[in-house]
Amino acid sequence: MQIESRRGSGRRTWAMGLVALAGLTIGLVGCRPSEGGEAQAEEPDVADTTGARIVNVEVEHIAPSTFVDYIRITGEVEALYDVTISAEESGSILRFLVEKGARVRRGQVIAKIDDAVLSASVREAEALADVAREQHARQRRLWEEEGIGSEIAYLQAQSNATAAEARVEMLQARLARTEVKAPVSGIFDEKFVEVGEMVTPGAPVARVVSVGQVKITGGVPERYALFIHRGDSARVTLDPLGDREFFGTIQFVGTSVEPRSRTFPIEIVLQNPGNLIKPRMVANVQVERERLTDVVVVPQQVVVRTESGYQVFIVAARNGHPVAEARAVMLGPSFENRTVVTSGLAVGDQLITVGGRLVDDGSFVRVVASVGGEG
Repeated sequence: MQIESRRGSGRRTWAMGLVALAGLTIGLVGCRPSEGGEAQAEEPDVADTTGARIVNVEVEHIAPSTFVDYIRITGEVEALYDVTISAEESGSILRFLVEKGARVRRGQVIAKIDDAVLSASVREAEALADVAREQHARQRRLWEEEGIGSEIAYLQAQSNATAAEARVEMLQARLARTEVKAPVSGIFDEKFVEVGEMVTPGAPVARVVSVGQVKITGGVPERYALFIHRGDSARVTLDPLGDREFFGTIQFVGTSVEPRSRTFPIEIVLQNPGNLIKPRMVANVQVERERLTDVVVVPQQVVVRTESGYQVFIVAARNGHPVAEARAVMLGPSFENRTVVTSGLAVGDQLITVGGRLVDDGSFVRVVASVGGEG
């Protein structure tokens, strides 16, 4: 009897312990410590009497706007004029009259070829030409005024005088070509010979680069052939120059497509203030393809791809409550995080721009910020 009594007492103690543990668990679940250490009831994640969850969203009121669609290509910067100047006469380089890297004007002398031999030849030819002119003058007087001599002798003297004058002009022209001149204004960027070196006609002597204007060359995919025209404007940016933009004009459009890349060439000329743009830089080119007016344009990040297409969320009223409403949309061209919506949205709709990823069709929402109208 004493053993049974102890067993019964143990059962009662174990049962009372379970009840106490259950009560403690309920108390822990129903209360949580506050910042001051006191237990308090947990606040429910609801915002109205229905118990529905409300999502804070930001909206943009749909309004008609203008959208410009650009064709984007990558090009390379070239100097508008990059000229290698070659020698036109033989001789040794006597001196350079301009320092490398200096700015030169069109027609300015850059280098001088030794002209001692040619100068002597010019003086000799001029002396012979003087004699020929005098002989021609005397022969003309004898023949025309006194009838002495023959017409053949007169014509021969005239021919000799003409030939002598022509030889002088030729040698003077060759003498002038011993001066190596800049054909364009620009920078004396490179010299290929040094003082004292011999050059022959055609040998490169100097290089002049004009960068006051530059041209961008690039290839446009053949599918855009109908949208590119000579005279169209283009916007150019270069990574080393940050966000700075340059605007130029298309000066050349190729007539044939390169068979490997399936592109046709274009050239864009633009001003280069301060010579900031350097030849061989990589350029990001944007050429206007199409300009649309009175269209609906939305940020690309609000568009959601679905199994059947694309959708966005707007704020609509249901039973007197603002809710998120899914709208199927058709998309047009896009550029720089903006895309045209051709159908599915109307002027005045409140497009959800922030919080759209947190809602479903019918979710309750609260508009906390609005752009383009009253929220």
